[in-house]
Order: sequence, then C-alpha cells, then structure tokens
Amino acid sequence: MGTRDWDLERLSNAAGAVRHEVDVLVIGGGPAGAWAAISAAATGASVLLADKGYCGTSGATAPSGTGLWHVSPDGAAREEAKASRLAMGGHLAEHAWMDRVLAQTWANVDLLTEWGYPFPVDADGQLRRTSLQGPEYMRLMRKQVKAAGARIIDHSPALELLVDDSGTVCGATGVNRQSGETWVARAGAVVIATGGCAFLSRALGCNVLTGDGLLMAAEAGAELSGMEFSNAYGLGPAFSSVTKSLFYNWATFYYQDGSPIEGAGSARGRSVIAQTLQSQPVYACLDRAGADIRAWMRTAQPNFFVSFDRQGINPFTQHFPVTLRLEGTVRGTGGLHLVNEHCATTVPGLYAAGDAATRELICGGFTGGGSHNAAWALSSGFWAGAGAADFGRSARGSAQRVALRAGGAGLQGRGSQAPDSADVIRAVQAEVFPYERNWYRRGDLLEDSLQRLDALWHRLRAGAPAANAQEAVRAREAAAMLATSRWMYRSALQRTETRGMHRRKEHTASDPLQRHRLLSGGLDEVWVRKHAVDGAPSVRAAQEVAA
Repeated sequence: MGTRDWDLERLSNAAGAVRHEVDVLVIGGGPAGAWAAISAAATGASVLLADKGYCGTSGATAPSGTGLWHVSPDGAAREEAKASRLAMGGHLAEHAWMDRVLAQTWANVDLLTEWGYPFPVDADGQLRRTSLQGPEYMRLMRKQVKAAGARIIDHSPALELLVDDSGTVCGATGVNRQSGETWVARAGAVVIATGGCAFLSRALGCNVLTGDGLLMAAEAGAELSGMEFSNAYGLGPAFSSVTKSLFYNWATFYYQDGSPIEGAGSARGRSVIAQTLQSQPVYACLDRAGADIRAWMRTAQPNFFVSFDRQGINPFTQHFPVTLRLEGTVRGTGGLHLVNEHCATTVPGLYAAGDAATRELICGGFTGGGSHNAAWALSSGFWAGAGAADFGRSARGSAQRVALRAGGAGLQGRGSQAPDSADVIRAVQAEVFPYERNWYRRGDLLEDSLQRLDALWHRLRAGAPAANAQEAVRAREAAAMLATSRWMYRSALQRTETRGMHRRKEHTASDPLQRHRLLSGGLDEVWVRKHAVDGAPSVRAAQEVAA
C-alpha cells in the first residue's frame, strides 16, 4: 500500500472503513482513558473511546493490584504525604497540583464506592480504600464508561492524529486489529490516554504500552516534560513478567553460592541489584515474611504467585532468580507537558492524562510507583475529559474543518522498502535495556547511543510506508519506541546532575542551579530546553476542585 492509499478521503470513503463523528475522542482504555470518557460524557458530550486492546483488560493496571494515594483530609496527613515526595523527587513537584490530586482522588474514590467497587473492610468495620485490584477496578470502569453513554471500540489502535489547517487537533485514524478495517474519527477534541512506554520489556500488562500517544502528539507539535526521568526498572522473577515489588520488602537477596548480597535489601537495594546483575545472577527468597504476612500476600496479589506455583517453587523457602525489567515512562514520571489545570497540551484540541502525561507535577523526578500513578490517572483523566468536552463542543459547532494527517514515520515515506519493525525494536532495546547505559548514565555512553538512535530514526523516516494497515500498527510502535528513546537520552544528557531517578555517574550530586524541568520535543531534530518549576499553571484551591 502506497502513500496515496493512506489519503484521508480514501480512508473515509473506502469500503470497510468506519467513520465516527464525536465531540471527544479518547485514545486509550486504561483507568485514565476510562475516567476521561466518563467525565466528558457527564457534560453531555458525545464520546468515543478507542482502545488498542480490550478496554477493561489491557494495560498495566488491569492484570494486578495497585496502591492508591488516597489520603484523608483530616489533620496533617496530606501535608505529611506531600512532604514525603518533595525531597525524593528532587523538589520538582508542586504543592498546588498535589493538593488537587489528593482532593480529586478522595472524591473519585467516593464515586467508586457508590458504583459498587468491593473495597475490603477492616477489623473496625471501616472501608480500606488505599488499594485497587486491577481486574475488579477495570471491569467496573468499562461498565461505567458504557453507562455514561460513551462508545467503545476495542482492539482499535490509533495510528495518527488529524489536524486542521490551523494545527488544531480534530480527530485520529486507526485500524481494527481483528477485522482489518480502518477507522476515521472526526472529533472536536482528543484525549491522549495511551499510557507510557515500557519498550516491550515483557513487564506485566505493558505489551500495549509502546509510547504511541507520545509520538502522535509530538507529530502534531506537542511538547514533553521530564523525559530524563524514564529509567524505572521493575524487580521481578527472571521467569515471570510480574514486576510488582512490594513483597520484596520481606526478601533476602543472594549470590549464586547462597551468600547474602550486602545492601540489596536496603533503600538503595535496586542499585546494588542492578550493579550485581551486570556480572552475575541474583537470587531472592521471601524468607523474612511471617505466617500472617504470607497469608496476606496471597490475597493482596494472587497473580504474583501464579508463576511460582506452576513451577513448584516456594518463594518463602526457596531461592529464585530475579531480574530488573525496564518500565520506562510507565513508572517513570516523564510524559506530555500540560499547560493548564484541564490537562491541555501545547497543541489546541489535544489533552493528555495518566501515564501519557508528565507526573512531575506530583512526583517530581522519582517514580510514584502504582500508588501516585493510580491517583494521577483517575484525577488527570477526570480533568482532561471535562476540558476536552468543553473545547470539543465549541469546535464541533464551528464550520466543518479540513482534516490533515499528522502522522509520519511508518505511514509516509519515499523509500522503496519499509524498514523491518522487529529489527528497529531490537535496536532500540539494545540501547535502553542495559543497566550500564540507562540505570547508571554517563555522558559518553548517552552520546554513543544517540548516534545510533538518531541514524536509525533517519533511516526509518526515509523508508517506505508500511504495506498495509495491520503492519502499520507494529511500524508505529517501533517508531514510537525509537522517538521516546531519543527524547529520554537527549534530556538525560542535558541534566548534568543526579536528581530523582536520573543518575549520572560523572555528576553524582544534585545541582541547586538545575532545579528546573526539561521540556523536549521534535522528531527529525530533537530539542531540549529548561522550564522553571514555578512556571507551572496556576490552579484552583483543592476544595474547589473536589466540590
């Protein structure tokens, strides 16, 4: 299929193409996308949610449990919760945004309770609402999206955004992976809720999280923030995709000969493990968990034990090999830069929520893990949906706009042969997986990787477009991972200090003069520039948001 076959009018009118007209298009069906769809539909807007997988079962939240940053407004609890994040994140978070998220999370958890989420009850008869079980949570969210009146199209990844002649986003195109049909959605506004990028590292639930939304948004001109804070690695068994690491608080880590690894169970344990894994295997055993803790673990994270049970391994008494899997921006804090309290990006008509948006505003430069990310997803999704609905209704009411395709790599090109997407993915993984390049960063190694990544990008851009719509999905995943790696490493190169999860071997201390954010963007030429923390958008008081 040549470039002409991807022409928008041909897509819109071709046999088998499906056309949608809505006020708001939500791309992504995880918690952030679901909250965005519900919030937008609650305003009376017509809403379409397009999920790359099956909304309710795909993404990082759906297959497992997660903590939730659900903090009582009583007493000093919230001030203490905020203080615990500021220093850890390198003082890049902002009180106003943390206040808003804490307030909105409290309000939205009340909604979950009303909708029937089965929160457990403690010994005093009180609901324990500081965690969510992914399967139950996302099953409920799918039900609520449909009850709100939003339409869902499953197994329908978006391939590119549409913009009008002024650069305002006005929809997207995509493909249904099961039927092969293409779809075109004309929308007054679009919410990117596609999650982060885990580079197909086999981390649980991350097979659909390849940075697609970041690429589509950047092609439309959106900026990113905090992409240097993207080197989050999840600890898990070497034979399993489960990277939930809470239970390792009760673990002892061992060398192959059975001797304990000093410091591996401390606050800096991940660094010790990463260093050791560069030369030899690391083993763990949950041998510090008592009987009560073991019983609780089985109920709190049942899927943690599935791979152990299948292989006949008792993780409480037997040593098992562990590894660190790159979770990238899924557990990092980098993502699309937001310009106001409605989670608008720098591109008119385009909004972002969840892991696709920067979480520096509440976490600074250090991972929020599942807890803060879960609170951010339900809060930012709620705000982005409402903001997109306001924008979308006014845009749809104006004269019909010409829709232009914004997509590039993998969809358009003048070469005679399309690059092999699998080869591109392997090449990107070779630069971002190694601990010595990404866990601990060094300027010369960053430059070395960027030379190859930049060259690979230009070869990809010069190649022929994907032969058909189905192949275009994998081509766009490869392009998105490649683009994400270049924003990550360009930003990491410019931050010549150690701050949050960004660690520079030749700059081991934090520099007070670098207490700023780094914005990035661009495709053929990646740019990075400073952005003052105090320059973040002004926000309303938390009590107004929750009202």
